[in-house]
Amino acid sequence: MSADLTAYYTTIKEKGYLRTTQHAQLWSTAVLKTLGLNLDRSTKKKLAKALPEELAFPLQRIFWLLHFRNTSLSREEFQKMVARRSGNSDGQFARYPVSAVFHGLKVLIDDQTDKAVRDSLSPDLREMWEAA
Repeated sequence: MSADLTAYYTTIKEKGYLRTTQHAQLWSTAVLKTLGLNLDRSTKKKLAKALPEELAFPLQRIFWLLHFRNTSLSREEFQKMVARRSGNSDGQFARYPVSAVFHGLKVLIDDQTDKAVRDSLSPDLREMWEAA
């Protein structure tokens, strides 16, 4: 874990109701990979440039052959996807770590990148991003 990301992972651990920093890292990676599938290409690149390499890597390294972005993805569907990717099965609990990661990301990025991410998300996820 990078020393400069200690505060980021601590925030996720506390706001996400997680027990360890390793859980925070796992959930962060799961959210970033799932988010990478749900952002348009230019926004994903912009967000990756704004983040430290440790966070940009999982965001960019997710790939699905013939993947079409779901522009009306619900919050519940996103949470279930993240929960599965993190090795958890409870999509309801996932709202805490997802919100915590969104909050942590928003602290690390500038207002222009924040607006680009917000505009690229489905309406339901946009609400969750704004609330974080």
